[in-house]
Amino acid sequence: MSARFQELDYRQTPLGELTLRRRLEPGSGREIHEIKLNDEFLMSSLFVVAEVELARLALAELPGDGLNVVVGGLGLGYTAQTVLEDPRVGSLLVVDALGEVIEWHQQGLIPAGRTLAADERCRLVHGDFFELTRSGQGYDPAAPGRPFDAIVVDIDHSPRHLLHPTNADFYEPDGVRRISDLLSPGGVFALWSNDPPEDEYTATLATVFTDVRAEVVSFPNPIQGRDSTNTVYLAKRG
Repeated sequence: MSARFQELDYRQTPLGELTLRRRLEPGSGREIHEIKLNDEFLMSSLFVVAEVELARLALAELPGDGLNVVVGGLGLGYTAQTVLEDPRVGSLLVVDALGEVIEWHQQGLIPAGRTLAADERCRLVHGDFFELTRSGQGYDPAAPGRPFDAIVVDIDHSPRHLLHPTNADFYEPDGVRRISDLLSPGGVFALWSNDPPEDEYTATLATVFTDVRAEVVSFPNPIQGRDSTNTVYLAKRG
Protein backbone atom coordinates (compact mmCIF):
# COMPACT_ATOMS: atom_id res chain seq x y z
CA MET A 1 0.00 0.00 0.00
CA SER A 2 1.27 3.47 -0.86
CA ALA A 3 2.88 5.53 1.90
CA ARG A 4 0.47 8.27 0.88
CA PHE A 5 -2.58 6.13 1.74
CA GLN A 6 -3.13 3.73 4.61
CA GLU A 7 -6.19 1.81 5.75
CA LEU A 8 -5.87 1.87 9.54
CA ASP A 9 -8.79 -0.43 10.27
CA TYR A 10 -11.76 -2.12 8.64
CA ARG A 11 -14.80 -3.48 10.46
CA GLN A 12 -18.04 -5.14 9.42
CA THR A 13 -20.86 -3.58 11.49
CA PRO A 14 -24.67 -3.90 11.60
CA LEU A 15 -24.78 -0.66 9.61
CA GLY A 16 -22.36 -1.90 6.96
CA GLU A 17 -18.64 -1.69 6.16
CA LEU A 18 -16.80 0.78 8.39
CA THR A 19 -13.35 1.96 7.37
CA LEU A 20 -10.78 4.25 8.99
CA ARG A 21 -8.08 5.49 6.66
CA ARG A 22 -5.25 7.98 6.64
CA ARG A 23 -3.83 9.72 3.59
CA LEU A 24 -1.52 12.58 2.71
CA GLU A 25 -3.04 15.57 0.95
CA PRO A 26 -1.34 16.15 -2.41
CA GLY A 27 0.76 19.30 -2.46
CA SER A 28 0.65 20.19 1.23
CA GLY A 29 1.46 16.72 2.56
CA ARG A 30 -1.08 17.31 5.34
CA GLU A 31 -2.28 14.16 7.08
CA ILE A 32 -6.00 13.54 6.51
CA HIS A 33 -8.10 11.03 8.49
CA GLU A 34 -11.37 9.75 7.06
CA ILE A 35 -14.15 7.47 8.27
CA LYS A 36 -16.35 5.80 5.65
CA LEU A 37 -19.54 3.79 6.13
CA ASN A 38 -20.02 1.70 3.01
CA ASP A 39 -19.57 4.23 0.18
CA GLU A 40 -20.40 7.33 2.23
CA PHE A 41 -17.97 9.56 4.09
CA LEU A 42 -19.05 9.93 7.72
CA MET A 43 -16.21 12.32 8.50
CA SER A 44 -13.06 13.78 6.99
CA SER A 45 -10.47 15.96 8.70
CA LEU A 46 -10.16 17.84 5.40
CA PHE A 47 -13.29 19.81 6.34
CA VAL A 48 -13.83 20.44 10.07
CA VAL A 49 -14.79 24.13 10.28
CA ALA A 50 -18.50 23.43 10.71
CA GLU A 51 -17.91 20.68 13.29
CA VAL A 52 -15.87 23.12 15.35
CA GLU A 53 -18.40 25.94 14.92
CA LEU A 54 -21.20 23.59 15.98
CA ALA A 55 -19.67 23.39 19.46
CA ARG A 56 -18.63 27.05 19.64
CA LEU A 57 -22.03 28.39 18.59
CA ALA A 58 -23.84 26.17 21.09
CA LEU A 59 -21.62 27.11 24.03
CA ALA A 60 -21.73 30.81 23.13
CA GLU A 61 -25.45 30.73 23.98
CA LEU A 62 -24.81 29.62 27.56
CA PRO A 63 -23.80 31.69 30.61
CA GLY A 64 -22.07 30.44 33.71
CA ASP A 65 -19.60 27.71 34.59
CA GLY A 66 -19.78 24.00 35.30
CA LEU A 67 -21.66 23.36 32.07
CA ASN A 68 -22.82 19.80 31.41
CA VAL A 69 -22.72 18.92 27.71
CA VAL A 70 -23.62 15.86 25.65
CA VAL A 71 -22.40 15.38 22.09
CA GLY A 72 -24.26 12.93 19.88
CA GLY A 73 -21.82 11.49 17.35
CA LEU A 74 -18.10 11.07 18.01
CA GLY A 75 -16.70 10.90 14.48
CA LEU A 76 -13.14 12.21 14.39
CA GLY A 77 -13.70 14.04 17.67
CA TYR A 78 -13.47 17.66 16.52
CA THR A 79 -16.79 18.74 18.05
CA ALA A 80 -16.01 17.04 21.36
CA GLN A 81 -12.50 18.45 21.39
CA THR A 82 -13.84 21.97 20.83
CA VAL A 83 -16.30 21.55 23.71
CA LEU A 84 -13.41 20.67 26.02
CA GLU A 85 -11.48 23.76 24.95
CA ASP A 86 -14.09 25.86 26.79
CA PRO A 87 -12.95 26.09 30.45
CA ARG A 88 -16.56 26.62 31.56
CA VAL A 89 -17.42 23.02 30.68
CA GLY A 90 -17.65 20.82 33.75
CA SER A 91 -18.51 17.53 32.06
CA LEU A 92 -18.82 16.09 28.57
CA LEU A 93 -20.59 12.91 27.55
CA VAL A 94 -20.02 11.73 23.96
CA VAL A 95 -22.48 9.13 22.66
CA ASP A 96 -21.80 7.01 19.59
CA ALA A 97 -23.58 3.94 18.23
CA LEU A 98 -20.40 2.56 16.70
CA GLY A 99 -18.24 0.94 19.33
CA GLU A 100 -15.53 0.61 16.70
CA VAL A 101 -15.19 4.41 16.45
CA ILE A 102 -14.89 4.66 20.23
CA GLU A 103 -12.19 1.97 20.16
CA TRP A 104 -10.23 3.87 17.48
CA HIS A 105 -10.17 6.92 19.74
CA GLN A 106 -9.18 4.89 22.78
CA GLN A 107 -6.39 3.19 20.81
CA GLY A 108 -5.02 6.52 19.58
CA LEU A 109 -5.68 5.70 15.91
CA ILE A 110 -7.56 9.00 15.68
CA PRO A 111 -5.52 12.02 16.87
CA ALA A 112 -8.34 13.61 18.91
CA GLY A 113 -8.66 10.41 20.93
CA ARG A 114 -5.55 11.29 22.90
CA THR A 115 -7.03 14.66 23.90
CA LEU A 116 -10.37 13.15 24.89
CA ALA A 117 -8.78 10.35 26.89
CA ALA A 118 -6.52 12.78 28.77
CA ASP A 119 -9.38 15.03 29.91
CA GLU A 120 -11.08 13.75 33.06
CA ARG A 121 -14.21 15.76 32.21
CA CYS A 122 -14.88 13.56 29.17
CA ARG A 123 -16.62 10.19 29.04
CA LEU A 124 -17.35 8.15 25.89
CA VAL A 125 -20.63 6.20 25.88
CA HIS A 126 -21.42 3.38 23.45
CA GLY A 127 -25.11 3.68 22.62
CA ASP A 128 -27.73 4.63 20.07
CA PHE A 129 -28.23 8.37 20.60
CA PHE A 130 -31.67 8.31 19.01
CA GLU A 131 -32.86 5.36 21.06
CA LEU A 132 -31.56 6.98 24.24
CA THR A 133 -33.52 10.12 23.35
CA ARG A 134 -36.70 8.07 22.82
CA SER A 135 -36.23 6.29 26.15
CA GLY A 136 -36.72 9.50 28.14
CA GLN A 137 -33.93 8.31 30.44
CA GLY A 138 -31.32 10.44 28.72
CA TYR A 139 -27.73 9.80 27.79
CA ASP A 140 -25.92 9.08 31.04
CA PRO A 141 -26.26 5.41 32.06
CA ALA A 142 -24.93 6.31 35.51
CA ALA A 143 -27.63 8.96 36.09
CA PRO A 144 -30.91 8.24 34.24
CA GLY A 145 -32.89 11.37 33.39
CA ARG A 146 -29.94 13.67 34.04
CA PRO A 147 -30.48 17.02 32.24
CA PHE A 148 -27.82 18.81 30.21
CA ASP A 149 -27.04 22.44 29.51
CA ALA A 150 -26.30 21.65 25.87
CA ILE A 151 -27.21 18.79 23.55
CA VAL A 152 -25.00 18.97 20.44
CA VAL A 153 -25.67 16.54 17.58
CA ASP A 154 -23.68 15.60 14.48
CA ILE A 155 -24.86 12.20 13.25
CA ASP A 156 -27.16 12.31 10.21
CA HIS A 157 -26.22 14.24 7.09
CA SER A 158 -29.27 16.48 7.59
CA PRO A 159 -32.83 16.31 9.01
CA ARG A 160 -33.89 14.78 5.67
CA HIS A 161 -30.76 12.86 4.66
CA LEU A 162 -30.55 10.15 7.31
CA LEU A 163 -28.06 7.40 8.00
CA HIS A 164 -31.01 5.15 8.89
CA PRO A 165 -34.78 5.63 8.34
CA THR A 166 -35.55 4.96 12.01
CA ASN A 167 -33.84 8.25 12.91
CA ALA A 168 -36.66 10.25 11.26
CA ASP A 169 -38.78 10.70 14.40
CA PHE A 170 -35.95 12.65 16.06
CA TYR A 171 -36.68 15.54 13.69
CA GLU A 172 -40.45 15.48 14.14
CA PRO A 173 -42.46 17.33 16.85
CA ASP A 174 -42.40 14.43 19.33
CA GLY A 175 -38.65 14.06 18.92
CA VAL A 176 -38.11 17.78 19.44
CA ARG A 177 -40.14 17.63 22.66
CA ARG A 178 -38.02 14.74 23.90
CA ILE A 179 -34.85 16.74 23.34
CA SER A 180 -36.31 19.69 25.23
CA ASP A 181 -37.22 17.45 28.17
CA LEU A 182 -33.57 16.41 28.48
CA LEU A 183 -32.30 20.00 28.63
CA SER A 184 -31.98 22.17 31.71
CA PRO A 185 -34.03 25.42 31.67
CA GLY A 186 -32.22 27.80 29.33
CA GLY A 187 -30.33 24.89 27.77
CA VAL A 188 -29.34 24.79 24.11
CA PHE A 189 -29.89 22.26 21.36
CA ALA A 190 -27.51 22.44 18.39
CA LEU A 191 -27.57 20.32 15.23
CA TRP A 192 -25.13 20.06 12.31
CA SER A 193 -26.48 19.63 8.78
CA ASN A 194 -24.74 19.21 5.45
CA ASP A 195 -27.72 20.77 3.65
CA PRO A 196 -28.93 24.39 3.38
CA PRO A 197 -31.34 25.61 6.11
CA GLU A 198 -34.75 23.99 5.95
CA ASP A 199 -37.69 26.20 6.88
CA GLU A 200 -39.82 23.19 7.75
CA TYR A 201 -37.36 21.91 10.34
CA THR A 202 -36.81 25.37 11.80
CA ALA A 203 -40.59 25.70 12.17
CA THR A 204 -40.74 22.33 13.92
CA LEU A 205 -38.08 23.43 16.41
CA ALA A 206 -40.00 26.66 17.03
CA THR A 207 -43.06 24.72 18.21
CA VAL A 208 -41.10 23.76 21.34
CA PHE A 209 -38.01 25.98 21.60
CA THR A 210 -37.35 29.70 21.71
CA ASP A 211 -34.59 31.68 19.95
CA VAL A 212 -34.54 29.25 17.02
CA ARG A 213 -32.19 30.04 14.14
CA ALA A 214 -30.11 28.43 11.42
CA GLU A 215 -26.52 29.61 11.03
CA VAL A 216 -24.79 29.02 7.69
CA VAL A 217 -21.09 28.19 8.10
CA SER A 218 -18.82 28.73 5.09
CA PHE A 219 -15.38 27.21 4.53
CA PRO A 220 -12.92 26.86 1.63
CA ASN A 221 -13.30 23.69 -0.44
CA PRO A 222 -10.01 23.12 -2.28
CA ILE A 223 -11.41 20.09 -4.11
CA GLN A 224 -14.13 22.18 -5.78
CA GLY A 225 -12.12 25.39 -5.86
CA ARG A 226 -14.83 27.39 -4.08
CA ASP A 227 -16.45 27.85 -0.69
CA SER A 228 -18.80 25.19 0.67
CA THR A 229 -21.44 25.64 3.37
CA ASN A 230 -22.97 23.63 6.19
CA THR A 231 -25.81 24.59 8.53
CA VAL A 232 -25.93 24.73 12.32
CA TYR A 233 -29.40 24.82 13.87
CA LEU A 234 -29.64 26.42 17.31
CA ALA A 235 -32.59 26.38 19.69
CA LYS A 236 -33.00 27.27 23.35
CA ARG A 237 -35.29 25.80 25.99
CA GLY A 238 -37.28 28.64 27.54
